Amino acid sequence: MPAETESAQETRLAAHSASQARASDAPRGPRRHWLAVGFFAVWGPGLVVMLADTDVGSLITAAQSGTQFGYRMVLPQVMLMPILYVVQEITVRLGIVTGKGHGALIRERFGRNWALLSGLTLFATSVGALLTEFTGVAGVGELVGVSPGFTVPIAAAFLIGVAFSGSYRRAERIGIAFGLAELAFIPAVILAHPSLHAIAQGLGSMPLHNGRYLLLLAANIGAVIMPWMIFYQQGAMIDKRLTRTQIRSERRDTAVGAVLTQAIMIAMVLAFAATVGISGRGAALNTVGQLSAALEPFMGPVGAKVLLGVAMLGAGLVAALVASLAGAWGLAEVFGWAHTLNERLSRRTAKFYLTYALAHILGAAIVLASPNLLRLVIDVEVMNALLLPIVLGFLLALEAKALPAEWRMRGVRKYLAWALCLVVIVFGLYMVPTTLGLT
Repeated sequence: MPAETESAQETRLAAHSASQARASDAPRGPRRHWLAVGFFAVWGPGLVVMLADTDVGSLITAAQSGTQFGYRMVLPQVMLMPILYVVQEITVRLGIVTGKGHGALIRERFGRNWALLSGLTLFATSVGALLTEFTGVAGVGELVGVSPGFTVPIAAAFLIGVAFSGSYRRAERIGIAFGLAELAFIPAVILAHPSLHAIAQGLGSMPLHNGRYLLLLAANIGAVIMPWMIFYQQGAMIDKRLTRTQIRSERRDTAVGAVLTQAIMIAMVLAFAATVGISGRGAALNTVGQLSAALEPFMGPVGAKVLLGVAMLGAGLVAALVASLAGAWGLAEVFGWAHTLNERLSRRTAKFYLTYALAHILGAAIVLASPNLLRLVIDVEVMNALLLPIVLGFLLALEAKALPAEWRMRGVRKYLAWALCLVVIVFGLYMVPTTLGLT
């Protein structure tokens, strides 16, 4: 049979969306059925992208924050919740209202050259994210004596297989399961016995005059929005075929995800503040192995390895899945390739799936060939910070240009969103010179 034309595909998807909208207006059935259908049909993109935001690099940064400044790093984590929500909520409206991915909208509104720039930027950050996550997976394997030469290829092959299964919903649920594994670190907070009085004192203290505190604050803020998060959630809106009637539910999904991911970050800060931070050991905390070794005197070797290992493995795998899917979706949108996880590999979807697989292969190869994984992770952080102005600039411009007037931000809400994005950009760029050793 002849290949389905782009217009025919859009017509088919529009018909499917219309049927979904009619279904959403139908009378509710039994409560159990409503919960199952309502939750799994709408929720997921916001939750999984937020869990992916708490990746290996973010957890290491949180551990450093708790160790060096104790409970004074808890309040910044709370303040990051609205920033996460505001930015990702824009992608919800862009994806559902326009029915187009981020790369496709940039190409439509700003031309092919700008779209190409955004697509290549996205792919670079996606591969960069894979380097960080595969480095974390390698570190978890080394905790139990398994070589990176085994763990990294296995992780890459598994993640490729998840996408090639031909179901977006399956990939999403696997991603959420991995992300929720990060909650395994919550018991570490209980074992650490943090002082409630000390936490209350820390919440009222932010030593912004301290250069080291300001740098760690910048690291936390600059890493809160990854370029691939925007592309992923907007693309997921399309693959999940959500309609305008479901925007409110997807906003809740995103809000819950923002709270949950920052709760995990707070747990990491508390656990290290109550243990390594109080002991004043001054241990280096740049790798999974160093984090585990620092916790062993307080939680025992088994407890430290199990709790930290499960959390880090979940964080690395969900972030790797989301980042690589975002990269493949973004490039496919820029070049006009067929791209959906709801169809298996075929001649029509070959370019999309091969791009996804190539990102994993490239990331795994670089990690296995690199003699200095710590330097690799630092370079990725710097690259993300430098690209933030481009990514957030496009996001805000599309919100103002691509959406119908009734779906755009107005008044205080608009200026607040712009201000929060500016804060992320400034703090992201602030950490670049110090990270590179220029100051």
